[in-house]
Amino acid sequence: MSSANQEENAKEPLEEIENQTSEDSESQTFTEMGEEDIENDNLEKMILSTGIRVGTPVKTKFMSPFIVRANPEGLYILDISKTLTRIDVAAKFIGRADISKIIVTSAREYGKTPVQKFCESTGASGIIGRFMPGTFTNPSLASYMEPQVVIVTDPQADQQAVLEATRAGVPVVAIANSDNVTSNVDLVIPANNRGRKALATVYWLLTREVLKKQGKIKSDNEMKISIDDFETKLVEEIS
Repeated sequence: MSSANQEENAKEPLEEIENQTSEDSESQTFTEMGEEDIENDNLEKMILSTGIRVGTPVKTKFMSPFIVRANPEGLYILDISKTLTRIDVAAKFIGRADISKIIVTSAREYGKTPVQKFCESTGASGIIGRFMPGTFTNPSLASYMEPQVVIVTDPQADQQAVLEATRAGVPVVAIANSDNVTSNVDLVIPANNRGRKALATVYWLLTREVLKKQGKIKSDNEMKISIDDFETKLVEEIS
């Protein structure tokens, strides 16, 4: 998309879905979300134990709305209810697009397996490691892509993908920590995007919601892939 009108039209559906979802869900507590989406209490506790809501000692003005407090160690704690709400919004938006044109990127090593599993399960395409400049903006490149939605694991580490998607008028969904700058992000999923278990959990939750929107599973209990399957293993764990 090259014109300003095209860019606005591409992002309007995302804003529409977010507004609709926020009206119904933004005020819900994590407990209420758990009763609806996470039927097993042990699973709920395990999700929290992965550190998905634990941020960094730094917060930006962009992420302040998603922070509930700082813990005794000085780390900012993200609002888990907003994390779950935003995952649902992202899944609805992805469900409206051509899944083969959903591009997921991760320059971070810990995002490698989560992205691969998400793509393997849903049919999306992944870019792991270094993002080749021009991938979204230079049609002469062999690696050129025309995504409908770009999902990034970290808007800082995946900055080139964010910038090129923005230039192309493509909506950007980003998993963002307390210290991230999200000025070019259309939908923020507030979560710890540095931890192995946390990233595995975010992508597992997103995969589950996308599969439900695709009609591949009907309930949470039908999700057969575990969070552990999404976790990037350390070398010593593999050997």
